[in-house]
Amino acid sequence: MQTPAADLRVDERLVRTLLAEQHPDLTGELRLVANGWDNVIYRLGDDLAVRVPRRDVAAHLIAHEQRWLPVLAPQLPVPVPVPVRIGVPSATFRWSWSVVEWVEGIDGADVGASERTQLAVPLARFVTALHTPAPRTPEGHLHPDVPINPVRGVPLASRDRAVRERLRELDRLWDVTALGSVWEAALDAPRWQGPPIWLHGDLHPGNLLLDDRGALATVIDFGDLTAGDPATDLATAWLSFRPEARAVFRAVVADGSHPDSGAKDAATWLRARGWALCMGTALATASDDNPRMHALGTHVLGELLREAYENA
Repeated sequence: MQTPAADLRVDERLVRTLLAEQHPDLTGELRLVANGWDNVIYRLGDDLAVRVPRRDVAAHLIAHEQRWLPVLAPQLPVPVPVPVRIGVPSATFRWSWSVVEWVEGIDGADVGASERTQLAVPLARFVTALHTPAPRTPEGHLHPDVPINPVRGVPLASRDRAVRERLRELDRLWDVTALGSVWEAALDAPRWQGPPIWLHGDLHPGNLLLDDRGALATVIDFGDLTAGDPATDLATAWLSFRPEARAVFRAVVADGSHPDSGAKDAATWLRARGWALCMGTALATASDDNPRMHALGTHVLGELLREAYENA
């Protein structure tokens, strides 16, 4: 399978038109830098970037970033793409879009796992800073503006059918019996009973930027921002790292996390392994035209099998 097709074509002409209509003072060279599953990113001049959704299912995600990143950014230890200008739906383009500051960096999916080792501590600190209970109303209900995401932060059982279908697709390439056992163990783990915790929702290496020294420069793409089971984000331990760095990441998260985050709970890490399998199978089966994302899927499945064999 390939990267999902765009519902609307986003090209330089469209982006330049949107800027001229809504932010005419922002001018400069436009350069395409990313055309992902959900969004297209154009760099604008030297200091800005324009982030425009390409699919209906992702269109509302930009609005979530616009609403909540200004609230969350002050508590985070690295810069995040807080919108500096907001684009609203119009006759030209029916969805919201954003202008953000450009942060120079190396895509974490463009380097090997060994080069991501030194991200273990700063990424753990990012997670511990983000993983706090989402706001509630005076009556104790989740704040109505907190994004609800049907595929992140939810009980793992809701992803069962999708994961099993992807495992069947991978049957000739991977030991799906062992991977199936990983999935079953995650499903059997107790469900998250704590408060809804703020989640990035898509914390894979492609959303991490490294500086020229290999340190964590920024975390990007908060389109899947939601609140729920923290195990969803903790899956990055397998998405991003090899065993040694994964152990460091887990130790730092467990040591510094909010008391309500579940980071010291063995069941949370069992579910996190399940989330890693969920995301890894998605990357491995839907990225035939995107070698860097396919490589991430291969990495995740390899790490999960390594652990499964060692623990057998």
